[in-house]
Amino acid sequence: MKTELRSPLRDLVEQLAAGSTTPTEVAEAALARIAELDPRIRAWAHLDPDAVRSAAARIQDRGAGGVLWGVPVGVKDLIDVACMPTRCGSELTSAEPAAADADCVARVRALGALPAGKTVTTEFGYFKPGPTRNPRAVDHTPGGSSSGSAAAVAAGMVPLAFGTQTAGSLTRPASFCGVAGFVTAHGSFSTDGITGLSPSLDSLGLLARTVSDLHFAWTALRDGAPAPTLEPSAPRRLRLWSGFELGEVSTEMTAALRKTAATAEASGVSCREVDAAATVVALTEHHHSVMAYEAARERSAEAARPEKISAPLAELFGAGAQTSEADYAGALAGIREMRQRLLSALDEDEAILGPAALGAAPRGHDATGTPVLSRPWQAMGLPVVTIPGKRDSAGLPLGLQLIGRPGAEQRLFETAVWLESVL
Repeated sequence: MKTELRSPLRDLVEQLAAGSTTPTEVAEAALARIAELDPRIRAWAHLDPDAVRSAAARIQDRGAGGVLWGVPVGVKDLIDVACMPTRCGSELTSAEPAAADADCVARVRALGALPAGKTVTTEFGYFKPGPTRNPRAVDHTPGGSSSGSAAAVAAGMVPLAFGTQTAGSLTRPASFCGVAGFVTAHGSFSTDGITGLSPSLDSLGLLARTVSDLHFAWTALRDGAPAPTLEPSAPRRLRLWSGFELGEVSTEMTAALRKTAATAEASGVSCREVDAAATVVALTEHHHSVMAYEAARERSAEAARPEKISAPLAELFGAGAQTSEADYAGALAGIREMRQRLLSALDEDEAILGPAALGAAPRGHDATGTPVLSRPWQAMGLPVVTIPGKRDSAGLPLGLQLIGRPGAEQRLFETAVWLESVL
């Protein structure tokens, strides 16, 4: 049978386990797709086809074992993969291969997966774009900073990819490229082996074609075991967030949110507006203060080479250098207080639904869009699912983000897959 990388991840895993396809056949299908599309999409920063074939053959020779056995995975080029360079979208980094896998890569490798290569990131996960194009419309940005991972999944090159998020680095590319994204709750997975900007904000994430695929991969990472079939389940209540206080949300994105809410209400879900304008504005400001302060210190070696970094990154480091320790501590305290207040009012059977970006992917490649609609939730370290399915009048994807409680991710996924089914 022909190996189809765009079939559900569970189906691919079951086909591999049953012998209907093999790790080497899956690898060849991925490499063929990459050879066909990547000259135009440019999702990959490092990919060695011969190394992929050799790794697939070794996995196959060892025999079936692990819930992700034989599945090729893209890895954002901020994340170490043994024997591959980690360039972080910058000329400042070494071309020498990493000595060891990042913790998340070691986990999927232990589950039988094949880390296929490194996907393009913006410079150190900030604003300077890489060469990646949006598979849905190549003259539009794929978003950033997990540009290559989102594009590789959207183009059907791999069924699963790692990303990261410090501000809006995963949610926005998922929305722009029309795929599902999951930002894990801060601290729920190790970031060892990941080049970050802000330890208080950096989170691991996943990109896949659908919410069900995300859930399957997340459960495998968490438990090392196959996930039960994800059953759609309407929540008791959705809190609707327009995002208007942070930016000019497009009319079509707003309409997508309203239509989804109307469908939910018709199914008996209670929907009401979030009245938290002052809170999300303050969280956004606190987020920037924390990110700048920590980035200037976390990446001090790069900050000392302003001639080798982009102007936006230099400005971030400069802002961080000017942020006092008292202001930094105050921002962290403000985030903690607002997080506690939100979580005390949000139970496990409700979630916040809002736009994942201001609108569809902007035309051009000189910028990646703004992360402003992700900053409040990333500041609080909450789990976020980006749900694909909507389109604007030009056919460009529009994603919605669903924000939930840390520790209630299973319920968040049940709600997300239900919303995906109605989108």
